[in-house]
Amino acid sequence: MKYLVILGDGMADRPIEALGNQTPLAFAKTPVMDELAAKGEIGMVHTIPDGMSPGSDTANLSVLGYDPKKYYSGRSPLEALSIGVPMRDTDIALRCNLVTLSEEESGYGERRILDHSSGEITTEEATVLLEAVKKELETEEFRFYGGTSYRHLLIWDKGEVMRLVQPHDILDQIIGDKLPQNDKLRKMMEKSYEILKDHPINAERRKKGLNPANSCWFWGAGTKPSLSPFTEKTGKKGAMISAVDLLKGIAVGSSMKVITVDGANGGLHTNYEGKAQAAVDVLTKDGYDFVYVHLEAPDEMGHQGSVQRKVQAIENLDSRIIRPVVEGLRAAGQDFRMVILPDHPTPIAIRTHTSDSVPYLLYDSTKEEQHTWKYNEAEAAGAGNFIEEGHTLIQYLFGA
Repeated sequence: MKYLVILGDGMADRPIEALGNQTPLAFAKTPVMDELAAKGEIGMVHTIPDGMSPGSDTANLSVLGYDPKKYYSGRSPLEALSIGVPMRDTDIALRCNLVTLSEEESGYGERRILDHSSGEITTEEATVLLEAVKKELETEEFRFYGGTSYRHLLIWDKGEVMRLVQPHDILDQIIGDKLPQNDKLRKMMEKSYEILKDHPINAERRKKGLNPANSCWFWGAGTKPSLSPFTEKTGKKGAMISAVDLLKGIAVGSSMKVITVDGANGGLHTNYEGKAQAAVDVLTKDGYDFVYVHLEAPDEMGHQGSVQRKVQAIENLDSRIIRPVVEGLRAAGQDFRMVILPDHPTPIAIRTHTSDSVPYLLYDSTKEEQHTWKYNEAEAAGAGNFIEEGHTLIQYLFGA
């Protein structure tokens, strides 16, 4: 038996009037997920422990079987593992987003945050911009490291863990009272705007009608993480397929294999087919027991507030990842159990995460059932199945 988690980041939502009061998941054409739901089990799972922030960090740790209350030490340290940053015990890691701020105001604190991802800026462009920031701002105390797209990292020597605002939580809001209380961090953010606003790459992006990446934004502070190895914890040899450093970092920290797929970029136009083929190959050819396939696109479209693009991301997940994975495993004569779910909701209406429970779909190729339900929030909630502690879902998948 092989095991899979296929996760559509932020895929869950609330009913939207423009979709006939359906959610994007209910409205989207998802024949494969609906077929698997009819032959399997659906229900709801609570992935965010009470009192914890509804982030992809806590939620994906939970789905992978790590209780965030025990294992979570901050988002950025997990990303540091992925990037290969040598963190010391006294280091503090912070996420460094390249964001788009409004430019018509006179003072930095009067600006509004327009886009947490700078229009899903390419990694190539972002690398050049971050080098410009490093040249001016890097010191022995503060070290910058490049990541993927808009997602980068700052390591603070002998720093402190403090509450910092997530940029995707304050879209279109004035940033003055959202800036770090720490003078050093705040001044670096202000200086980064002066460095980046007139950079040739941003000038070219404006000409193309794209959002400029005109400021750094620091958040997600944390200390060096310590995760127990996935194989020791579960008895399964596992692999991770994701475009984002957070998920890769969780995999590195838990000693899972990290599979890099060319063209996987964390956006709507990612290499769906490449991810699907990699998942089939690692299970049928490389001798692995478990694979975690993560798709960032639904979450990004939720943050952008784009109903149409979120629906498209969900349909792409169904037709371009789940379908070829199922067909590939069946063609190989391989028995498998698979869970499909979001990590958390990212409702279009608020453009950020919530702690609401999410719908899961459990399918076992050896025990096909017969139901009339489809896979969406309302039908999953009505099915009567509820997993209260998200970190126990993985054992449910394994049949424990």
